[in-house]
Amino acid sequence: MSPRAASLTDRGHWCAPPMPIGDQSYFLFATTREQLDYLRFPLGDMTKPQTRELARRFGLEVADKQDSQDICFVPTGRYTDIIGRLKPGAIEPGDIVDLNGHVIGQHQGIVHFTVGQRKGLGIASAAPLYVVKLDAASRRVVVGPREALRMDRIQLRDVNWIGDGALDRVIGAGIEMFVRVRSTRAPQPAWLRAVDGGYEVELVAGEEGVSPGQACVFYDAPSGQARVLGGGFIRSATARKVARAGVQDITAPPLAEVMRG
Repeated sequence: MSPRAASLTDRGHWCAPPMPIGDQSYFLFATTREQLDYLRFPLGDMTKPQTRELARRFGLEVADKQDSQDICFVPTGRYTDIIGRLKPGAIEPGDIVDLNGHVIGQHQGIVHFTVGQRKGLGIASAAPLYVVKLDAASRRVVVGPREALRMDRIQLRDVNWIGDGALDRVIGAGIEMFVRVRSTRAPQPAWLRAVDGGYEVELVAGEEGVSPGQACVFYDAPSGQARVLGGGFIRSATARKVARAGVQDITAPPLAEVMRG
């Protein structure tokens, strides 16, 4: 079993509270224990429908407010505009290549693509193609079959641990837990291990669309009242099958990383 995250009553400090999977808990992984001492989560484990019903009961205007989509802090709603200003290279044309590096099409900027994308590639193909890698330096979009998306090992950077005890002491030969590699994905069983001075996650069943720069968040359960144990940013991802030349080490930064600069 994974170690439980600490709480105020049994450990003397706060950790991210139990939350139903699918909420904003994914974005709390980098919160430190010191910061959590000042935080309170008044909605607790309430769902969005329950929260809206309470808002109606108290006559709050936000009860029926439309859900925000995409990145709400961009005034126009088009993230390509802000990325184009911060990183002009992301909107410059480039090549679309297959797993062997053969040019099979052109694009109008890697800003328009994300790992795992299938639609909107503008390529005629007998079989479905997916974006498996974004090479920002060469402005190349690498595409391949769906099976090329599945990664098994994730190398992390900037790992933050808010679970029970110090990570380096409790990790031992590895910690069994559940991880999310995207906010919309369900947590998957995995092992967290210390490797070569850093940390690596081994996914039990693999995961598609693992993108460098995204967060890999640790939970102690796959659903329900799961607790956030911490997480880190994805540095790179690899697949067990060495036959997939060209997609073994997915290290090119995605758009989120491009924005960070």
